[in-house]
Amino acid sequence: MIDIDNEEFQELINQALLSLPGVHAKGIKNVAILYEEEPTPEQRAKTNLKNHQTLLGLYEGVPLSQRQGHQPLLPDKITLFKGPLTRQANTLEDLKKEIRHTLWHEIAHYYGLDHKAIHGLE
Repeated sequence: MIDIDNEEFQELINQALLSLPGVHAKGIKNVAILYEEEPTPEQRAKTNLKNHQTLLGLYEGVPLSQRQGHQPLLPDKITLFKGPLTRQANTLEDLKKEIRHTLWHEIAHYYGLDHKAIHGLE
């Protein structure tokens, strides 16, 4: 487990976003990228998580592939969960990799990719 303060965690998210290929990062529009300490019970239920499973990140919104030309008024949201991410990492480098991977995964959902397609790209 890594012990990191909120400002440092936010900076790692910013670095991860900047490190993604330009086409992925620059194409994001009307999406809030934030973090929370832990997923809420509602978020866990929405993703059908079992008690022993963890959630590192979550995309909430309407994927681009399903918008059919109109933009929703409220922004979509990508949330990274600090607690699960820091508990999973053994080193700062591990944490950086996990944040980047999780962020990429949630951005892929924004573009409309399902888990099978995401794993195929990875």
